[in-house]
Amino acid sequence: MMGQLDGVRVIDASTLFAGPLAAMHLGDLGAEVIKVENPRRPDGSRGHGPSKDGHNLWWKTLGRNKRTVGIDLSTPGGQEVFTRLAASADIVIENFRPDTLEKWGLGYDVLAAENPGLILARITGFGQVGPMRRRAGFGTLAEAMSGFASLTGEPDGPPTLPAFGLADGVTSLAAAFALATALFTRERTGRGQVIDLAIVEPLMAILGPQVSRFDQVGTVQPRTGNRSSNNAPRNIYPTADGSWVAVSTSSQSIAERVLTLVGHPEVCQEPWFAAGATRAEHADELDALVGGWIAARPRDVVIEEFTRAQAAIAPIYTAADIVAEEQFAAIGAIRRVEDPDLGPLLMAGGLFRSTEGDAEIAFTGRPPGADTDAVLGELGLTGDELAALRTQGAVA
Repeated sequence: MMGQLDGVRVIDASTLFAGPLAAMHLGDLGAEVIKVENPRRPDGSRGHGPSKDGHNLWWKTLGRNKRTVGIDLSTPGGQEVFTRLAASADIVIENFRPDTLEKWGLGYDVLAAENPGLILARITGFGQVGPMRRRAGFGTLAEAMSGFASLTGEPDGPPTLPAFGLADGVTSLAAAFALATALFTRERTGRGQVIDLAIVEPLMAILGPQVSRFDQVGTVQPRTGNRSSNNAPRNIYPTADGSWVAVSTSSQSIAERVLTLVGHPEVCQEPWFAAGATRAEHADELDALVGGWIAARPRDVVIEEFTRAQAAIAPIYTAADIVAEEQFAAIGAIRRVEDPDLGPLLMAGGLFRSTEGDAEIAFTGRPPGADTDAVLGELGLTGDELAALRTQGAVA
């Protein structure tokens, strides 16, 4: 079955991490993705995180389904090649600081003159306009300034940053959605467009009504640790065998089932138990009842009993648990892909399944410039022209 984005050509000229992740999502769904990297400074993700035998594991995933081309966009030869490449594309993704493409003579007006249907996604820390437009932008800064860090952590502890690229990951989903929307719009109008996406925006958008709350009632949402100000019991609890489980009672019926299961149905008759917000005011009491019951039993027994009672619970998984989980294997959330350097390689799969075609991983991340000759040859560049460009340092 062909991918749903088969026939869509994406030029990934971005680095670390939101743009490349967005391009990865599109590639998983069948788009042809061409990764453009500076020949002397390839994507920094190639050196990020753990490696095995000199092969970076982050890049094996992030670079999957992407052909790699080395082009120095700061050189005249590289600019000419990139213009020709963009003329053949549907989408270009970049995350240079504002005005950088224009400085190189590669602004949207130049690219669109050759390709009016081109969609250009510009991903930066703070957007293309405003006083902070040229400030360096990374996911950590977005996690700090979006309000996420201020909400995360224990009430008496400091604001807490995530242990992974949360802002970049959320932005990659927003970018993929924006690009799919732009492709749909182009079908109706025939026109391309420029997407201006600041990394801080998608994370801010999913944090709930924190801004509305401040605007209307003048309060700032506090840190609550693993608890919630909207319902209780909601926390993580240790089990008798040293594991941890998470319990959620977002609905009233689930809260009643949990308290009945742990042997305290009488609590459900308390007036304050009738609403999530007032249950949250009694979180200490509820945590003691639920936590005490869980602490007396091993994890598997706890999960079995909660499941039988149709109450919401989940174990706290590590990567080892994820790999062993049959449910994740059943839906393709974890895939084993053949890698030329490492052999069979496990990695997370696509975002969803569809009757029109699931995500596919054709190949893992490739070395820098592995496909330069092939891709540029498809544009009509001859061997002599490529040799001349290499002499100039424009391509590799």
